Amino acid sequence: MTGYTIDIPATLPLHQRRSPCNIHPTRKSVSPTMQRILIADDNKQIVSILSEYAKKDGFDVVCVYDGEAALETAQTSNFDMILLDVMMPGMDGFAVCKAIRKTSTVPIIMITARGEDFERIMGLDNGADDYVVKPFSPAEVMARVRAVLRRLGFDDNGKGFSYGGLTVSLSKFTAHIDNHPILLTKKEIELLYTLASNRDKVFSREKLLDSLWGYDYLGDARTVDTHIKRLRAKLSALPHPDWEIQTVWGAGYKFDTTAGGKA
Repeated sequence: MTGYTIDIPATLPLHQRRSPCNIHPTRKSVSPTMQRILIADDNKQIVSILSEYAKKDGFDVVCVYDGEAALETAQTSNFDMILLDVMMPGMDGFAVCKAIRKTSTVPIIMITARGEDFERIMGLDNGADDYVVKPFSPAEVMARVRAVLRRLGFDDNGKGFSYGGLTVSLSKFTAHIDNHPILLTKKEIELLYTLASNRDKVFSREKLLDSLWGYDYLGDARTVDTHIKRLRAKLSALPHPDWEIQTVWGAGYKFDTTAGGKA
């Protein structure tokens, strides 16, 4: 990959090309309810960063650095999500994705340094569920991971999200403020979870559309504004002084945790 030195030869045996990338010394110590993610990229720096973000999101992480190792690992272990780089030594991501799809429906997000439309289409046609172009924000990648898991019907293993009296559960599609239920639509729950679980991160309207509505959505950014307006109105029924869904003019929206922050 341009600008980076990869010091792991493609000719090494699989067990030397694969890194567990997790904080668990053995598989026995991993919680049976923890979701597993496979990260496949020949750039060790990118893998390390994505691995840290995934672990913070509660994933058990496995890392590989070439296409052949990615395919063998995916075929011999169970995963809830795969992040798959396109340009890898030995076997490219498109071929890996196509081969995985012969036997598995595991969610796959393709990662590439090139953003041409035909490549995105090729990845989706080969069975990918989403597509991320480098350079990217690791937080955005994890937001896309959560969005794909929700869109495909995977739950969050009851993990949910809590902050400042707010509790959101994707598995149950419920939201509470100080244990008082807030009646939200499915899309409002997804929107609130995406913002709240990435607190103080600004999401543009376009990113929210891509993450929550998908590439095939024919609407425009005003859809996000409408949902934000309705969500705020429902949340305002109960006091929540520690946080606010804030408009960042010219940029988008964020879950603001600044004391006294206003919309």
